[in-house]
Amino acid sequence: MLRLFLRRFTKALLWFAGGSVLLVLVFRFVPPPGTALMVERKIESWVDGEPIDLQRTWKPWDEISDDLKVAVIAGEDQKFPEHWGFDLSAIKAALAHNELGGSIRGASTLSQQVSKNLFLWSGRSYLRKGLEAWFTALIEVFWPKQRILEVYLNSVEWDDGVFGAEAAARHHFGVSAKSLSRQQASYLAAVLPNPRVWSASHPTSYVSRRAGWIRQQMSQLGGDSYLLTLDDSRRAPWAQ
Repeated sequence: MLRLFLRRFTKALLWFAGGSVLLVLVFRFVPPPGTALMVERKIESWVDGEPIDLQRTWKPWDEISDDLKVAVIAGEDQKFPEHWGFDLSAIKAALAHNELGGSIRGASTLSQQVSKNLFLWSGRSYLRKGLEAWFTALIEVFWPKQRILEVYLNSVEWDDGVFGAEAAARHHFGVSAKSLSRQQASYLAAVLPNPRVWSASHPTSYVSRRAGWIRQQMSQLGGDSYLLTLDDSRRAPWAQ
């Protein structure tokens, strides 16, 4: 019985591994039709009895503001062009902070957030974190950095039921994702740690300060020209 169980379990793992690799390869070229987080939000609305209108319009790389691309990197993951999905120094700092108690600090990279939003459910279980690491490794191997950022910007939540840069730009500022100004982009990036509580169009004083800090970081990174080096900054993992 044990041998049979192990054989079936191994077979299931191989099918899962093969299927997930195929799915990641497909999404390297094909826009994902939706995300696991969107499904989760819809189920939550059914359970709570509060209908939700999911908003999302996929936009390719060239139809998204460069200011928003740089703002998101500046605010969320400044080592994005350099790492292979995991920022080890940020993870160590977060672990040290969390051991002290109080507020919980995360250390997710943009790649990890793509993995979680696109393929997985919310939560902090070891199973979910393990699957997140698996999908993060896959997209880092099979996708260029530009594709990871493109999928992120089309998948992240910017208000209840508002997913992706185009829906967020329309919802908060009444413009297209391509027409976002530098200031508007910084406000959208500023609310990403808690987009269902903070508003880009009705910012608190904290959000405004954070947006100002993000604009400073955007300038220090080099502005739009920073995007030209997205796929040129990584060293091989064994050289890190």
